Amino acid sequence: MPEGKKPKTVWYGSGYSATTYGTKLLNDILGSHDFSYPKSVFLMIDCLRMWLSENSTVVDYFAGSGTTGHAVINLNREDGGQRKFILVEMGDYFDTVLLPRIKKVTYTPEWRNGKPRREATDEEAESSPRVIKYIRMESYEDALDGIEFDDNLGRMNLEDRIQDYLLKYMLKWETQNSQTLLNVENLGSPFDYRLRAHVNGGDRERNADVAETFNYLLGLNVRTRRVHYDGDTRYIVYRGETRESPGREVVVIWRDTKGWTVEDHELDRRFVAEHILADGYDTAYVNSPSCIAGTKPVEPIFHARMFAPVTA
Repeated sequence: MPEGKKPKTVWYGSGYSATTYGTKLLNDILGSHDFSYPKSVFLMIDCLRMWLSENSTVVDYFAGSGTTGHAVINLNREDGGQRKFILVEMGDYFDTVLLPRIKKVTYTPEWRNGKPRREATDEEAESSPRVIKYIRMESYEDALDGIEFDDNLGRMNLEDRIQDYLLKYMLKWETQNSQTLLNVENLGSPFDYRLRAHVNGGDRERNADVAETFNYLLGLNVRTRRVHYDGDTRYIVYRGETRESPGREVVVIWRDTKGWTVEDHELDRRFVAEHILADGYDTAYVNSPSCIAGTKPVEPIFHARMFAPVTA
């Protein structure tokens, strides 16, 4: 469809065939038939071309097989645009269809029977996504099922008080150390934090990315994420600025401090100082207790914002 042309109510075109450019195209990408009736990628490209500028962000709350994301990638390759996409999907085919599709078309645009027909050209690679981030939201049922009780009340009295618990959600006393409600003591091991979740009708433990969660709670616009090593100790350092205070530099430092001694904390302080990880910033956060001068602990901010009331 020509750029700038007012669209008609009904669109016709050979590239709009859902059979050829929807189902068959997706089958060629995945190498199997795992999704019925996907939209034509060329239909979505024309939709995006008609209404989006080259730097727009498109949000698809019913992402299905990921055709919208695929179309954004192809359109950027076509005209050198910098469009971004946010896809939301709750179906199980997120893992089997949507995510594999986006990964594959990011690598190269042409597929046959699940295998690449060629590598991307330099121009195509330059216009391809550099980072694809996906987030799995904890469901309400996951949260309730993941609650752990510390006292003798246990689950036996839950039904008698279910209405109160469902309304309050946070079970203050019996569950204050539950992983579901953020056990701040365990943020000393941020890379091993796990939550239970419903998967295919059963419960399964999954890693929770508490560092990334904290960025969202803080409203941090991340500019860089770097990994440093001091022997076997891994440091993940985020730098950026918050939406609340644009222009103010923020750094967040994460490392595993489980079992650390006083000597370990002193070595930690020296390493951070030698590598200038916390200097030159308006605010510096660090997880778990530390002796790093000028830093604030992550835990109080994390807990306060995790359970802060929603404001309009």
